[in-house]
Amino acid sequence: MYCLDTYALWEIQLGNQKYSRFLTEEFIITDWTAAEFYRTLLREHDIKTADYWFRKLRPYCRQVPVEILIKAILFQAENSKNRISLFDCVGYMFSKENRMVFVTGDKEFEKRPGVAYIKK
Repeated sequence: MYCLDTYALWEIQLGNQKYSRFLTEEFIITDWTAAEFYRTLLREHDIKTADYWFRKLRPYCRQVPVEILIKAILFQAENSKNRISLFDCVGYMFSKENRMVFVTGDKEFEKRPGVAYIKK
């Protein structure tokens, strides 16, 4: 199973076929990713677009337990030189803890285990 990050969702909404293929696979997104994606859509488009994508993706959202949030904070602190966002750290740690593949195009994750890194 795949866990998509905001980068992947952004590329999906742009129609990038390298990412759109994941919509036909079994996937989830964290509630943190859903919130970040909503914020990005609202900033770059409008509330109508943000609401559309939220409704479309809502069935795939999963809540992140506080224990994973703590692991994400520790991971971010351990990798502070890479300036990885907390949203991305949460998605990555959620993926690891649930034995999923983390799908992203963020270069900070390119060589990390359990990651499907896809260039644009």
